[in-house]
Amino acid sequence: MPGVWDALSARVADQAGFATVFVSGYATSGTQLGLPDFGYLTQTEMADAARRVCAAVPSATVVVDADTGHGNALNVRRTMELFESGGAAGVFIEDQVWPKRCGHMRGKRVVPVEEWLVKLRAALDQRDQLFVVARTDARAAIGLDEACERARRAADLGVDAIFVEAPESVDELAAIAEAVPDVVRVANMIEAGRTPLLTPGELHELGFDLVVSPLTGLFAAAQALRRAFELLRREGTLRDHLELLTGFEEFNALVELEAHYELDARYGDGHDPSPA
Repeated sequence: MPGVWDALSARVADQAGFATVFVSGYATSGTQLGLPDFGYLTQTEMADAARRVCAAVPSATVVVDADTGHGNALNVRRTMELFESGGAAGVFIEDQVWPKRCGHMRGKRVVPVEEWLVKLRAALDQRDQLFVVARTDARAAIGLDEACERARRAADLGVDAIFVEAPESVDELAAIAEAVPDVVRVANMIEAGRTPLLTPGELHELGFDLVVSPLTGLFAAAQALRRAFELLRREGTLRDHLELLTGFEEFNALVELEAHYELDARYGDGHDPSPA
């Protein structure tokens, strides 16, 4: 699952051939607010981003980062309602203390396990068909054994997948898979993050079959923007660097301009939509 944050990034992922995309809280906070993944995004801001992504790629499966559920168990129910009514197919719910932090940042803390399990139960009770992923950040906050125990308890509760965030070696990934058998396991592949970068095939061999790459697109886009704007500032034009840019017609195809010309012709002033 590549990470997306708006309708355009979702369309690019969809046209690249991905059947499932992940609305990343880190990426959405960075692009919509220009702020780090530090708990600044509100429930409704994330729901709005998810709704736009779902509308842009109706044939794709959209999984949304629900952070801690944005409050207590009652707030979790409301979060599930907002995301599912917007078209989401799945959510991640974590056990960090609010305000949360990106799973690969320092200084994370987790709530007592019972508090997290109550939130997960509320999500399962509220959902219609949402795929619920239970994410624990206890590996960094407490230790790997505690993270595995939390994952086991979430699996026993009936979640659809478990996600132990930020294991720091292949051996730790293997230990997680061994500790929590017979459940779908999530691996989070963040470039320059704490977890080794592995291929889907390598992760499958370790027992992980739901793979999210939440920041690949964001980091690539930020790098491309930085380079283009630095050149524009220095040279005043990109006429000698057009290879850095998507072409005008190519971008128009991405946003389906021709379909809108057809709508305009159908409903434009004075146009007779009946066949000739």
